Amino acid sequence: MTEYERSRTMPAQPEHVFDQAAALDRLDSWLPDAVHVEADDPPAVTVHEDRTDEDTAALLRARPEQMRLEWGTRDDGAYAGWLQVAGIDSGASEVTLHLSFFDERHDPGEARVGEALDGSLARLEEQVRLRVDNAAG
Repeated sequence: MTEYERSRTMPAQPEHVFDQAAALDRLDSWLPDAVHVEADDPPAVTVHEDRTDEDTAALLRARPEQMRLEWGTRDDGAYAGWLQVAGIDSGASEVTLHLSFFDERHDPGEARVGEALDGSLARLEEQVRLRVDNAAG
């Protein structure tokens, strides 16, 4: 098993960050560009990966009381991940993304995963900033 994790501080209340991250209709706004999620019958979703042009049956669960998203493959148990939002001082939040690959064949490697995690966190922060700025003004 291989695990990867990245964290980022975001300038918004944790509830705002979690709401943005957990919205099924806005997942594509922060996920890696090559990954698309389509809700089937939640928590069942289909994940399409452009790189391989494959669809994968997956599960996605939002746990608002914990400000946590959890996901993973449905059929083969090859992959899982989570996103956790935590409040920190001065109304900011820390967001942690964690990925676990249980099957080496599904692990794209440290460089690619690190780039995807960093990019996803940056896009999520941008979406959060846009939402907070629009709500404020």
